[in-house]
Amino acid sequence: MLSSGIELAIGLIAIVAAIALLAEKLKIPYPILLVLGGLALSFVPRLPPIEIDPKLVFYVFLPPLLFWAGILTSWRDFRANLRPILLLAVGLVLVTTFAVAGVAMWIVPGMGFAAACVLGAIVSPPDAIAATAITERLRVPRRVSAILEGESLVNDATALVALMFAIKAVELGSFSFPHAARDFFILSAGGIAIGLLVSWLSTQLQKRVHEPHVEGIISLLTPYFAYLPAEIFHCSGVLAVVAAGICISRQFPKSFSAESRMRMMSVWETLIFILNGTVFILIGQYLPTIINNLQLNKVPITGLVVQSAVICLTAIVVRVGWVFALAYLSRVMIHSLRTRARPPAGSLLVIGWAGMRGIVSLASALTVPMVIGGVPFPHRDKILFITFCVILATLVFQGLTLPLVIRLAGLPTDKQEEIEERQARLDAAHAALSRLTVLEFDESLDPHILASMRSEYEQRILALGGTIKDAIDPVHQVKARHFAEVRREVLTAERLMITMLRDQNVIGDDVLRRILREIDLEEAKLA
Repeated sequence: MLSSGIELAIGLIAIVAAIALLAEKLKIPYPILLVLGGLALSFVPRLPPIEIDPKLVFYVFLPPLLFWAGILTSWRDFRANLRPILLLAVGLVLVTTFAVAGVAMWIVPGMGFAAACVLGAIVSPPDAIAATAITERLRVPRRVSAILEGESLVNDATALVALMFAIKAVELGSFSFPHAARDFFILSAGGIAIGLLVSWLSTQLQKRVHEPHVEGIISLLTPYFAYLPAEIFHCSGVLAVVAAGICISRQFPKSFSAESRMRMMSVWETLIFILNGTVFILIGQYLPTIINNLQLNKVPITGLVVQSAVICLTAIVVRVGWVFALAYLSRVMIHSLRTRARPPAGSLLVIGWAGMRGIVSLASALTVPMVIGGVPFPHRDKILFITFCVILATLVFQGLTLPLVIRLAGLPTDKQEEIEERQARLDAAHAALSRLTVLEFDESLDPHILASMRSEYEQRILALGGTIKDAIDPVHQVKARHFAEVRREVLTAERLMITMLRDQNVIGDDVLRRILREIDLEEAKLA
């Protein structure tokens, strides 16, 4: 029997690793199997119940997870799809909130409008963690994945603000739309401003620190430095972390050494996997706690299951309907969109179906106070149970069927990223050759080394389908003197070229990261 928090944490990490291996074997997205595994573990005899502290989720788990999602976001693609992202992250969240509230008032006896809006705000946002973890292994067009990832970065902020005002409406018995809209703008703008400031301070500090271990610590603390001040000043901590992540990703090739980038990427990838896995295990483990609370309050569970199914269906139908309605009605209402190609129905279906809920919804439900205004919060236990059922149904049902939906949608093969990557590699190789041409005038450098490197890059260009003038045959006898110095020079030229291509929006951040990793590995070999 696990008797301490440390033993419990170690046990959870071990379980996460084991279930992830099983998910890889079964070709099932690991978040789904982790939730089901946590659910199964919750029924193991003598296993201590797990209490999820919402502060642990919001102040420990959420900042690094959102920060990493921001790091992996391509700003070019985010900006290009800003309109659909905002319509989903803001418009759809609010529409879902009120749609779920209306249905909840109808099917849950005695639930008033304010309490129903609390439930709607909780279950309205798809989860950033779930969406990224499930879609990252599925081949979908880049625009679809960019919209889904961008939406999941912003919608939590909308939902949390809506939840805050819904709880306030329960307490005061009234709700003001103008005040809510004003405060939402202030909270969002304040959060983004704090995130931009923290990203600038972090980048300046990284430029002045040349100890890889300290650089890693600064990187790990950055999301908390963005989230906590934003929350202290009553701004959006979610948007602060996302803004910081996106901005730092833009400076990643310039502000860090190759060794630091490699270290940090490895540490972050492991950390995010552990946090992701623990989050989904905790979701599954929390069901017995919710059921015990309902039984103590003598709430019939059978009726709640039916109500949860209806509310879950409402959330799914509203999302799919909203996606298709926006795609087709906006072309009628906005003249500038009529000349553009109509979005493929398959892409719309995938976007509409990828609405998995996750840990943010559960943590939001747990933040609902037990007592408000001196009286118990209305229907709190029901809200928790319905939230859990919506998370389980969307994550497992939609997550498992999403690959099938993608196949049925017949999405076109998106080769744009491959084309961009090939062209970026060609440009980087030509930049390296140009640098070698300059270095050939340095008489202190071994000409055999220069000739060998020139041959290597020329062969690379030919393999990529490019053309070369005055190719030089490979040199078989290469002297070691000055090799590392020359190699660093040409690798720097490659790095500068791909960074410039990214800054000019010729390639996306995902292509940049792949090529940059290879360049860093080459530089690491020299050390």
